[in-house]
Amino acid sequence: MAGVVAANPVIKVVALSGSLRKGSYNRGLIRSAIELSKEAVSGIQIEYVDISQLPLIDTDLEVDGTYPPEVEALRQKILEADSVLFATPEYNYSIAAPLKNAVDWASRPPNVWAGKAAAVVSAGGGFGGGRAQYHLRQVGVFVDLHFINKPELFVNAFQPPAKFTSDGDLIDAEVKGKLKEVLLALKSHTLRIQGKH
Repeated sequence: MAGVVAANPVIKVVALSGSLRKGSYNRGLIRSAIELSKEAVSGIQIEYVDISQLPLIDTDLEVDGTYPPEVEALRQKILEADSVLFATPEYNYSIAAPLKNAVDWASRPPNVWAGKAAAVVSAGGGFGGGRAQYHLRQVGVFVDLHFINKPELFVNAFQPPAKFTSDGDLIDAEVKGKLKEVLLALKSHTLRIQGKH
């Protein structure tokens, strides 16, 4: 048939950072992922969603099946997305509290995480946030998120050479290459879950 062109699907990704700090390296990973999605990874569109204004989870704030406006906005963004990109620092061997709060709000009935593909990246000291990633994956099992298994990206942000600027922007080419691989895997995993791959 002349004129019929198969459309390449565009994967909509919602991105959340567990770090609220302005110069956060984890937010820098998300900014870099957004840049990569525009320049080097076709078919993926990433939207950063700020979770800093979410109230602490409190079911007394649920009224007649509705949630506070900030929570409703987050839940709607997740519903509209095909997949999720998390970036989290590691605090005391676990997920940063703001991110856990967002996960908990979005899991309230109806759970808006259910069935979504997901990926997690992290930057920090020592293990580069690895234990937080593994803890988030554990939480993801209960809320029915489907994380990519590989590649994994743990960035030791404090080991030379410098990986980030003082403003938190990613400058390390090798890390950018690994982040690109994560995005490609997330895209493929999302299409597979949706039955389009």
